[in-house]
Formats: sequence, C-alpha cells, structure tokens
Amino acid sequence: MRVPPARVCFPAEDRAEILARIDEALTSGQLTLGPIGRELEAAFAKRHSTRHAVAVSSGTSALEIILRALAVDGREVIVPANTFFATAAAAVHAGARVVFVDCDPETMAFDLADVEARLGPDTAAVIAVHIGGLISPALPALAQLCRDRGVHLVEDAAHAHGSALGGQSAGTFGVAGAFSFYPTKVIAGGEGGMIVTDDEAIVEAAHTFRDQGKGSFLANFHTRLGANWRMSEPHAAIVQSQLARLDEFIAARQALAKRYDAAIDDLGLRPLRIPADAHCNYYKYVAFLPPGIDRAALKQTMRERFDVGLSGEVYDTPLHQQPVFEPFADRALPGAEFIGARHICLPLYPSLSESDADYVVESLGTALNEMGQH
Repeated sequence: MRVPPARVCFPAEDRAEILARIDEALTSGQLTLGPIGRELEAAFAKRHSTRHAVAVSSGTSALEIILRALAVDGREVIVPANTFFATAAAAVHAGARVVFVDCDPETMAFDLADVEARLGPDTAAVIAVHIGGLISPALPALAQLCRDRGVHLVEDAAHAHGSALGGQSAGTFGVAGAFSFYPTKVIAGGEGGMIVTDDEAIVEAAHTFRDQGKGSFLANFHTRLGANWRMSEPHAAIVQSQLARLDEFIAARQALAKRYDAAIDDLGLRPLRIPADAHCNYYKYVAFLPPGIDRAALKQTMRERFDVGLSGEVYDTPLHQQPVFEPFADRALPGAEFIGARHICLPLYPSLSESDADYVVESLGTALNEMGQH
C-alpha cells in the first residue's frame, strides 16, 4: 500500500465544470479580472461571513497588499516565528521591520504574552497565523489587545479556509485576512489568493495594487506602486469549483482526524488539541513526538519501509533561524523552536480512505516500536 503525504483530486464532474467555465473565458477573450473572478469573490465573501473579498495572484500577494494598504512602510510588523517564509517576507516587501514573537506549543500560534511585550510605539500591525487550520483560542484576546493599542490585526489564513472559532470565520477577527489557493491547500486553485475584509479603504487599495497600481482597469494611469497581482479567470474557475466542495472537504478531513485521534495517544504521540468551540478544517494533522525520537529517521523509515509519506512540517525551521531573516532575529524563541523540532504531520486529505489512515497508524506504531519508543 502506498500513502503519499498529499493528493490533489478533482472529481470528473468538477473537471468538466471547470473546463466549461474556462471555455467561457476563452470564448469571451476576458482572461483576467472578469465575471468568473467576481462570482468567486462574492461566493468566498459569503462563505466566510465578510462584506468583501478580493481575488489576487497568491496568498503572499494577499498579505503584502493588505500591509501596503495599511501603510506599514517604515514601521514594525509583529510576526510569529512559527510560520511560512511568506508571512514575514510580505511584511518586508511592504517596507516594514519585522519583529518576531514566540509561539505557544499548545496551539502552534502566537504567544499572547510575548506579543504584548513586543508591542511598541512603532508597531503598525500584528499578523496572526492559523497553523494547520486551527484558530488559536487566544485570538479574541489578541484582537482586543490590538484594538486597545490602536494596532491593526491581520490574519494569515492561508491554512484556514472554512475554519472558525466560536462561530466566527477565519479572516474576520482583524481588519483583513489573507487566504491561499496553493495546490496543497484545503482549496486548491493551482495558484491564487484572496483578501477578505469589511474595510472599504482596503478593498479600494487592493483593487488598485493588484492591477499594477492603476486607478482604473481601462486607463493607463497609475496611482500606487502596485504589481501584477491579478488572479486569472482560469484560476478563478478552479477555485470556484473547489469552494463549492469546501464543507464536504472539511467534513472528510474531520472524520479522518477523529480516526487518528482514537489511535494516536496509544502510540505515545501528543496530537494538537482542538478546543471544543473551534471548527478546524484540519489542513494538517499535527502530532508531537516524544523525546528521543529522530524525526528524520522516522520519516525515512515510514517512506522506505512502509511507503508512507509524512507531509512537510508546519514548520521545521522557525523564521528567526532562517538566514534571510537574520537582521530581524534578536533572541531565542523556545516555544517556536520546540514546535519546529518536535512535530510531524500525518497524511490527511479527502481522498484518503479509512484503511489508508489505519495503515498509517499501524506503520507508525511499528516504526516507533523499532525505535524503542512504543
């Protein structure tokens, strides 16, 4: 049996629908900023309970556009150290100085006390990241802290399509949220991203920034230093099809996660615990290894002996330890370092069968037994 770390699957009926929508775009000749993209924006905003959604070229550009709209240039943006390169890179490209904060191993997200300690007069924004699709239960407190200090809260919701906390959708706790449609995500669009916000000024700025800074699509008159951050109509057609299945995808992921939950404790692993009021889309199924386990050796055994791929970590090297961000790294961040070193992600996607999941658990148990930890 072979179980890959991830699998992108489009049912035959979805492929037919996507091809039909792409044919519409080809027939009309409008291949970008057209009706399919506008339909997607409306549907995405409705699903995530926000007034506006703006389709862009990637989750990275979504973040950078938000930060540019908030005028962070020359100021500080607080970023949790346990996140993908793009979270901090978007802030740097928007002209900000990054301030890294530690993370809570219980949620893999920001450490609230460390965020509060690092807030200062030059802080323009705080970015919260929903690792693995889990919205930290501390997010409402962070949102209140930001309001009290007059600081913008931005959500990196690249992992969190359809996730919620206390019935409130990802992307709606702060001034704006950024989603990604990279192929491995819960909604796979090939490429693409989405900004969600209730703020009209951010929407107006986003429309300008994404189209080379032009004040109007039809005029060669540039009012902002934008870039080519548009989403094409073919990409919008793919994302729209995936969005229609989002609740189905999440239900399948949650069912598989529950199956893993029933077995994982017996293996000596600690799963990332999901609070009762959190609706997690399980973009990743995260489990923490016991002390003494060599993660690289475990992954190699799983791959070579059992043909099971353990998907990439979220994330293995914290940003303050990445060479490119050395100018912003001023201290050790033990929570983020623990998270990076001690977790694995089990295969989890809608087309994974129950027998596949059981085989993953069985193989993992055998591998851990052989390593003397179970």
